[in-house]
Amino acid sequence: MQRTLRPILLTLALLLLAACASAPPPRLRPGSTQAMLSNDVLFRAISLVGTPYRWGGNTPRGGFDCSGLVDYVFRTEAGIDLPRTSREMSRLPDPRVGAARLLPGDLVFFRTEGGGVSHVGIYVGKGRFVHAPETGGTVRLDHLDNPYWRRHFLYGKRVLR
Repeated sequence: MQRTLRPILLTLALLLLAACASAPPPRLRPGSTQAMLSNDVLFRAISLVGTPYRWGGNTPRGGFDCSGLVDYVFRTEAGIDLPRTSREMSRLPDPRVGAARLLPGDLVFFRTEGGGVSHVGIYVGKGRFVHAPETGGTVRLDHLDNPYWRRHFLYGKRVLR
C-alpha cells in the first residue's frame, strides 16, 4: 500500500508546485496584481476628468473620444493594448458582466445610436464610470443609474484578470 501511495503523493506535490509556479495571466504586467492595476487604471482615468472631447482623439494633449480614452488609460497604466473602437473592444473574448457584478476597472458598454455598441467607459465603483461622452464636452464621471445611461447600458467586460 505504501509503495503505491508514494508515487501518487509525489505526483500530487509536483502538480501543486507546477500550479504555484505558473506564469501570471498574460494580460497583467509581471509582478502586478489585478487590484494594483485596477487602482492604477482608476487613478489615471479620474485624473483625466476635464480633458476636452475630440472625435478620434487618444491623448491628453489632443483630447479623447470614448475609445481613445479607454485605450490610452489601459495602455499606459496596465500595458494592455485595446482595439481602437468601442465596437471592437466589445468583441474582446473577456468575460461579460452585468451591472450588479461590475468591479472597478471593468469596461462598460452602451448602445447610444442604432442597435450595437457605440460607447465605452471605465467603471470606477459605486455606480460611477469615467468616459468621454460628446463633442464639445469633456471627460467626466457619470452614474450608471442616470436615466439616460441606465436605458442605454448593455454590459461590462472584465479585461483586468
